[in-house]
Order: sequence, then structure tokens, then C-alpha cells
Amino acid sequence: MHIIGASGHAKVIVDILKLNSLSISGVWDDNKKLTSFLGYTINGDTHTYNHSNRGAVIIAIGNNKIRSQIAARVNGPYGIAVHPKSVVSSTVTLNEGTVVMPNATINADCKIGRHVIINTNASVDHECEIGDFVHISPQAALAGNVSVAEGTQIGIGACVLQGLKIGKWATIGAGTVIIKDVPDYAVVVGNPGRIINSIPYKNEK
Repeated sequence: MHIIGASGHAKVIVDILKLNSLSISGVWDDNKKLTSFLGYTINGDTHTYNHSNRGAVIIAIGNNKIRSQIAARVNGPYGIAVHPKSVVSSTVTLNEGTVVMPNATINADCKIGRHVIINTNASVDHECEIGDFVHISPQAALAGNVSVAEGTQIGIGACVLQGLKIGKWATIGAGTVIIKDVPDYAVVVGNPGRIINSIPYKNEK
């Protein structure tokens, strides 16, 4: 497996791959000052990888916008990384590029999109639908039948009540409690959550 990104988030993904007995074939990063990462040589940047045809890769970058921009120019194929100490129902659909961190739980009939991060100790209950490039942060909890659209960040320790819909490229602050639907691009904080800003993502596909 190849890794794009050489940062703290990538360190966790490397651990997951090793625990699944998958070798690291190469590390790629656009920071030309980097020469090595965790003892692995930096093979080149994302433009180099795009023409290398070297096999499966995971974009190991926590920022949703950057992850989506890289995915738009790197054709894959993409792998999936699931920590062996996570709990993922056999009825869950995980799509390419997605990463599930230690002690995360994804319950029955959830649909998880492309290049999604389900982070440490996050809980995604039954029949949730998670769009591409979403990041469910550590200890965040989604009740059943929640929908989270493309590119949204659910902050650390945030809670989303059952059956709600969260729009695309929204930001849910740490510890926020969501009790009603959230529109596209909204920045929401507090308990109960309130919209404090709206920031459209101009580079979305």
C-alpha cells in the first residue's frame, strides 16, 4: 500500500496497515523539503504518483478539502484501512480510500462514502449515510439514520441526534450538539448547535 501525506494522521494510518499485515510500498508528499517519514523514503509528490501506476494508495491527510483536491488529480486505485480494534458491521458499505481508526464503531446498514475518516472512538449508528470526504472526528457520535453530506467535518466529541441531515462542506464544532438539520456550508457550534457562519467551498467538484 502507498501513502500520500507524511504527517501525524499518516502515522496512525501506517499503524493500521501494519496491524493488517500490509506493507508500506511508498510514501508521497508535496512538501519537497521532506526526504523521509517513519524511516520510509519520500518517493515523490502527488503529481509523480499520478503517473507511476504503482498500485493501491490511501490519501493520509486529515483536511477534507486537501484530500478531495488530491483525489481529483490522483486516479488511484485506492485502498481501505480498517483498524482491527474497530467494530464494523458486516452490513456496512465502505468505499475506496476510507479509513476507520481504533475503537470506532459503525453499526448495521451504514453507507460510508469515498475517502472518509471515521476517527478514534467515533460512533456511527445504524443506517447512517456518510458522503465522500467526510471526517467524523474522535469521540463524535451519530445516532441512527443520520445523513452527512460531502466534505463535512464533525468535530471532536460532537453529537448528532437521530434522523437529522447535515449538508455538504459544513463544519460542526467540537462538543456541539446537533438537534436540527444543518444546511450546506454552515459552521455550527454550541449546545444546542447554532449557526455562526457560512463558508462555501469554491473548489468543490
